Amino acid sequence: MFSTLPMITRRDFGRGLVATAAAAIVRPALAGPANWNRATYEEAMRASGRPVSLTDAQFNAIQARKPAAMKRINAYLIERFGTADPRVLAAFEAVPREYYHYLYSEHRATPGEAYEDTPKPWALGYGSALSDYLGQAYMTQIAKPGPDDVTLEVGTGSGFQSSLLSRIVKRAYSIEIIEPLGHAVGKIFAPLGYDNIQSRVGDGYYGWPEVKEGFDIIIVTCAAQYAPPELFKQLKPGGRMIIPIGQPFKRGQVLYLYTKDAEGKVHSKRDMGVFFIPMTGAMMKTPAPKGTPTAETLAPAPAEAPAEKTTN
Repeated sequence: MFSTLPMITRRDFGRGLVATAAAAIVRPALAGPANWNRATYEEAMRASGRPVSLTDAQFNAIQARKPAAMKRINAYLIERFGTADPRVLAAFEAVPREYYHYLYSEHRATPGEAYEDTPKPWALGYGSALSDYLGQAYMTQIAKPGPDDVTLEVGTGSGFQSSLLSRIVKRAYSIEIIEPLGHAVGKIFAPLGYDNIQSRVGDGYYGWPEVKEGFDIIIVTCAAQYAPPELFKQLKPGGRMIIPIGQPFKRGQVLYLYTKDAEGKVHSKRDMGVFFIPMTGAMMKTPAPKGTPTAETLAPAPAEAPAEKTTN
């Protein structure tokens, strides 16, 4: 989960322009469910094993909030990057966020929380959360996804981050260590027609070695005490890995961007201060290999970097 805290400068960005971007940038085969309405939403929820019933007024109220949320996303990306990637905006336009608001530990849909005025994380149960949409936009844009990319997400959570990536990239893989959450979320992609996502329950520390060609992008959505060596092995030359490094449940975590050049050398860049829930499993039991930068040896976040809350 990723939660943004800094002030957002709002700039006018009409929904019509976002919709135009979606039509132009998201490939038609990946655009997502057609004719999204209350009936198609309820049918997709039933097919995913999460039945829900809304009135037309309730569903329409959710949709009415989406244009303002799209403006916030656009303004936030401009604030952080100087420009908003049309692919990222198109993906957000294509993916129905209300479909991912669900409290799995209570078997209860919470679509009325979608597109909130003040972006924040929302509980999924089992200690996980749906990240706020500004944070997910940031993670997506910094990864620079393209149509020929293959991606890996460590920490499936709600499934929204991989769904966003899937609207842009060739194939998206995602691993969730929390078994009941991973099994349940693994059923939500097919009803939307998102057939280029593959998810499984497992320990993301080890990546997904069965994907022999490796990954162009790896996004880790939990705080690691050091970057797992297996993930570097699975990163393609020219690839990018985004990972928060820091101690569990402590401030001073930093989002790092690792890149691998054509010769296989890895370069690192410190980004912003963050706060993520910890990576569990092998990360908690395996000492960092000798010479590996760890949370203790990496420099703290720069003073000017705004703190960002996160989990997945």
